[in-house]
Amino acid sequence: MNRGRKFAGLVLSAMLFGSVAGGTMVGVNALSTQYRSEVLGQANANKGTTLFGEDAANKETEKNSAQQLNSSSANTRSEASGSVSEIAKNAMPEVVSITNTIRYQQYGYSIFGQSGEQEAAASGSGVIIGKNDSELLIVTNNHVVEDSTALSVQFVDGKSYDAEIKGTDSDVDLAVIAIPLSAISQDTLNSISFAKYGDSDSVSVGDQVVAIGNALGYGQSVTTGIISAKNRDISTEGGTESGLLQTDAAINPGNSGGALLNMNGELIGINVAKYSDTTVEGMGYSIPSKKVKEIVEGLSKRTTRAKVSQEEKGYIGIQGKTVDSSISEAYNMPEGIYIFKLLTGEGIDNSALQEKDIITKFDGQSVASLEELSGLLSRYKAGEKVEVTVQRLSGKGEYEEKTVSVTLGKNNQSETRG
Repeated sequence: MNRGRKFAGLVLSAMLFGSVAGGTMVGVNALSTQYRSEVLGQANANKGTTLFGEDAANKETEKNSAQQLNSSSANTRSEASGSVSEIAKNAMPEVVSITNTIRYQQYGYSIFGQSGEQEAAASGSGVIIGKNDSELLIVTNNHVVEDSTALSVQFVDGKSYDAEIKGTDSDVDLAVIAIPLSAISQDTLNSISFAKYGDSDSVSVGDQVVAIGNALGYGQSVTTGIISAKNRDISTEGGTESGLLQTDAAINPGNSGGALLNMNGELIGINVAKYSDTTVEGMGYSIPSKKVKEIVEGLSKRTTRAKVSQEEKGYIGIQGKTVDSSISEAYNMPEGIYIFKLLTGEGIDNSALQEKDIITKFDGQSVASLEELSGLLSRYKAGEKVEVTVQRLSGKGEYEEKTVSVTLGKNNQSETRG
C-alpha cells in the first residue's frame, strides 16, 4: 500500500467517512474526542461492547472437531458449521481493538491563534495470531498502525495495553505488533485465544462468512454475508491491492485489521477495505489468509523496535521524491523513493547508494513513500547498519534490484519531503 500521508484534514475526513481516491476507502476510523462529542454526540464513543470469553483449550478442541467433520463430506461440513452467534462467541477472544495516536501538522488559524502540531486517535482492529517466548503477537493492517506515536490494544476483557510495531509490509498492507507477555495480566491471558488459519484457497463464491472488528471505534461488532468474488484487485489512494476476497459483509471504518471467518470459525482473511460510493452497496475486501500467514511468519521473526528519541534517531542522508502509482505509470518507473541528492552528515555512510536510485525496501521492509521511510527510521538509532533495497538503472536503461548496506548517522535535514 503506497501510503503517503495527506494533509491532516483530508486524513481525518477519509478515516471518518471511509472515502479515498477513486471511491475506495481504507477502513481506519480517525475520530478526535472533540469531533465525537460535537458531531456524533457520543461523549464516550470508544467504549467497547460487552464481549465474551472462553477457555482456549476448549475452543481449540471444538474447532479441531469441526475441521475433522468438515473434511468428510459436503453434508458433514454443513452439520459441522456453527451458527453466526456461536462463531462470534468463540472468535471474540481472538480479536482486539487498536487505538493509534497520530501526530499531524494542522495549518491555518483557529480562535486560539495559529494552528500547529495536533494529535488524534485512529481506531482499527487486529487478530491475535500467536506468541513467542516474551511477546504476544497481533496481526493488523499496516495503515492501521503507520505514523503512530503510541499504540494501545484492548482485549476481550476490556483491558488495554501498550504495543509496539514488530514489522510492517506496506505492499500487502499488513503489520505485526507485539505486547510483552510480562505486561499482560494473567486474567487477560486467560481470557484470550489465538486465531486458527483456514484455507482461503478452498473458499467458494457464495460461502457464508462472518466479519468481526472495531467498527467506528465503538468496540467489537459482528456482521455476516457471503464471499462475493475471489482474486479481486482494487485501487486505493496508495496504489493497488491485489488478490483480495470480496464480501458483502459490512466492512466499516475501524474494521480494518479485523477477522473474516468461515463458518467453522477459522480465519480466512484480514479485512482491509471497502468500496464506498453513493451507487455502491456491500463491497468489502479482505486479504486472504494464505497470503497473511506467509507474510506474518516473516514479520513475526523481526526484532520489535520502540521509537527512539529525536537525538538518537538515525538518518540515511538523502533528498528524495515519492514515486507514487501515477508517477510510476506516467514515467515507467518503479514505485518507491527516488533519490535526487545524497547528503553527508555525522556518521552517515550512504556511499553504496546512487542518485536516481529508487528505494523500495528498508531493512527488509517495503517502503513506498518518504513518509513510510521516515516512520521506519523513527525506530532506528544513529550508528546502526541496515540493508537498503533499491531499483537502479542499468547501462541498458532497465531497472535492476540491488541491496546495499548503509550506516545511519545524525542529520535531521536528511530526508526531504517533496
